[in-house]
Amino acid sequence: MPQKSFFTPGDSGRVVPTPYAYSLWGPDSLNGPSLCALAARAAECEHGRDGWLASRFTLELFKSARRLPTDTRTRVLRDGRRIAVIQVDIVQFDGDEENLVAQGNVVFLRQGSNPPGARWARPDSGIDLPADDPDDALPWMQDDEHDWSHEMAEFQNGNRRRIWSRPIRVLPDEELTAFTRAAISAESTSLVTNWGEGGIGFINCDLTMVLTRLPVGERVGVEADNHLENDGVSAGTANLFDVEGQYGIGMVTAVDNTRAMIDFTKVTRPSAEA
Repeated sequence: MPQKSFFTPGDSGRVVPTPYAYSLWGPDSLNGPSLCALAARAAECEHGRDGWLASRFTLELFKSARRLPTDTRTRVLRDGRRIAVIQVDIVQFDGDEENLVAQGNVVFLRQGSNPPGARWARPDSGIDLPADDPDDALPWMQDDEHDWSHEMAEFQNGNRRRIWSRPIRVLPDEELTAFTRAAISAESTSLVTNWGEGGIGFINCDLTMVLTRLPVGERVGVEADNHLENDGVSAGTANLFDVEGQYGIGMVTAVDNTRAMIDFTKVTRPSAEA
């Protein structure tokens, strides 16, 4: 059975989006998780090394990505004794035209030991995970009033919400790494923080993910932590967690996109058969 993936191999080393990469924002647009997946994969494959943690991932989503052949390019901005910074470009090709649709940086830090002494940390909220774990990519959702469910329409409210998901592959014949899985999941920071009573009316312009360790297991979670909005601009943060607890933080900025607002009581997510 073919593996679910955001992209498939194309010509000249490029990749081609699958329906799993399609977005609800428009008929020809790609979703944020697919682009984050591609950028994280490129940085880790080309520049990852043992004993170093990809501790910060930032991707600027400054132009709508479309259903076109896509490629990534990386370059080293700094390669120091304890820090390395890699720039990642996502480029799309429309005939002879080449378009830069997203650009970001990945910061690799050399791992060692923690300094001595106690420091304050937020108490672990101890999230109760779903009892069932079917072998599919459907996300589980929970908020302060509803237990875990796959039905997204149930969660169209102003509550704090959580997502527990199994991210799909970037390419069909390539297993996901823990870092890429974290980047795909972290893009849902925008979903859990910007989704309100009428749907999602803010579209995120970026994602920043910071990690102190890599996630454990195939399923990972995102829990809304804070949301601010003024004059059509929003900022949101989320806790990134796995079966062992919190492993990172997600942060997004977003801009008003009410004209294309996504109402989950009226639409369904794209399927691979679309």
